[in-house]
Amino acid sequence: MNWSFSFLRPALLAAALMFPGLYMPNGSLALAQHARGAITTVADFDAGTWTQLLRSGPRPAAYVFTNSFCATCPEAFDALQKSVVASGKAVPLAAILMDVQGERALAHAHHYAGVTKIYAFDGFEPAIRQAVDPQWRNITPYVVLVARNGKLQRVTGQPTAAQLKAWLG
Repeated sequence: MNWSFSFLRPALLAAALMFPGLYMPNGSLALAQHARGAITTVADFDAGTWTQLLRSGPRPAAYVFTNSFCATCPEAFDALQKSVVASGKAVPLAAILMDVQGERALAHAHHYAGVTKIYAFDGFEPAIRQAVDPQWRNITPYVVLVARNGKLQRVTGQPTAAQLKAWLG
C-alpha cells in the first residue's frame, strides 16, 4: 500500500462519516436511516396489495417499481427522495422489486437511500402488473405518486419537477 494513502486513509474515512453528502448522494439521509435502523424485512406484493395500499395506505406516498438490473431506477428514486427532503414533509417512499423475491430483495436496499419500505413481487408477475396498471408495459422505473387527496400520477422514468411539485403541493 502506498504510504501517502495509508496515512490519509483514516482522515478520508472520518471525513466521509462526518460529511456523508460529499461522499455519496443522499449520504446524510442514508446515515440517518442507518442510525435509526436499516430496513430488515421485505413485504410481499401480490395482486391484492396495490388495491389495499390505494384504499388505506399512507398519503402522500411514492411507489417505485423496479428490477434488480434497472440502471435508472436509483436515479428516479433519488429525485423523489430529494423532493421529499426539500419539502420538509415525512412522506413514505417504497421500492417494489419485481424480479427478486422475499428477503433477497434486501440486497438491493442500498440503491434506495431513504426508502421507508421494500416490497417484492409474490406471485405471477403479469397479473400483479395488471392489477397495478393494465396499461403498464413493464418498463422501469415505473413510479406512482399518490397525492394527499388520493390522486395518482403514473410516470415511466423519472418524474418531472412539475409532477413532483403537484404531488407534494
